[in-house]
Amino acid sequence: MKKIITYNVNGIRAALTKNWIEWLKESNADVVCVQEIKAHPEQLDLKIFEDAGYHHFWYPAQKKGYSGVAILCKQKPDNVVYGMGIEKYDVEGRFLRADFGDVSVVSVYMPSGSSGDERQAFKMEWLNDFTNYVNQLKQERPKLIICGDYNICNKAIDIHNPKSNANTSGFLPEERAWFDAYLESGYVDSFRVFNNQPNEYTWWSYRANARAKNLGWRIDYNIVTNNLKDKLKGAKILPDAVHSDHCPCALDIEF
Repeated sequence: MKKIITYNVNGIRAALTKNWIEWLKESNADVVCVQEIKAHPEQLDLKIFEDAGYHHFWYPAQKKGYSGVAILCKQKPDNVVYGMGIEKYDVEGRFLRADFGDVSVVSVYMPSGSSGDERQAFKMEWLNDFTNYVNQLKQERPKLIICGDYNICNKAIDIHNPKSNANTSGFLPEERAWFDAYLESGYVDSFRVFNNQPNEYTWWSYRANARAKNLGWRIDYNIVTNNLKDKLKGAKILPDAVHSDHCPCALDIEF
């Protein structure tokens, strides 16, 4: 059994000041996919991750204090691939893959379109290019676990106020249609295999006391290829971890 966690930390250095390493040790996860690290490895004391029992792989954005992904894992991967080979995304540090035997685990941080039309257009291009990339990758590496901040709520159940957010980036009809097509092309939203309850969110705005009121969005996912569905043993959201405006999501799987 492997425990995999995805966590957008909204700045690893900030999270570390809130006892994130203690949380990491207690989580006892085999693999932790981290997004929005907002740091370069040389800005961190890497020994603390090693002392916690983890190999660590970092893929920061070129721009300081922005974006970036990482993978922490107890078992050393056979192979690590940095980026998708598409420069405009790779300079932003959005995709990192680790191979363990015949299973590949990805930490992905999808672009947000909330800052305006230009970034929304970039996000839609990314969605198209990402789909093409992972579906090609699936030919070579058929067992994929794609964890991360997708910056999209798939269904109305995934957002606290679907009506008022109908024209908001992250819940636009074209984004949700992309998500449906993505899942239909051979993937499973692991959380919904085990939980069909409403009011289960992974991100809350810092405004208006949203987290205390649980006015959230579910935008962080552990997505697996269909051929791993029968290996899933459990999945949950962990809202009690408060190092970020996101919370971690965990997956138990046999591989």
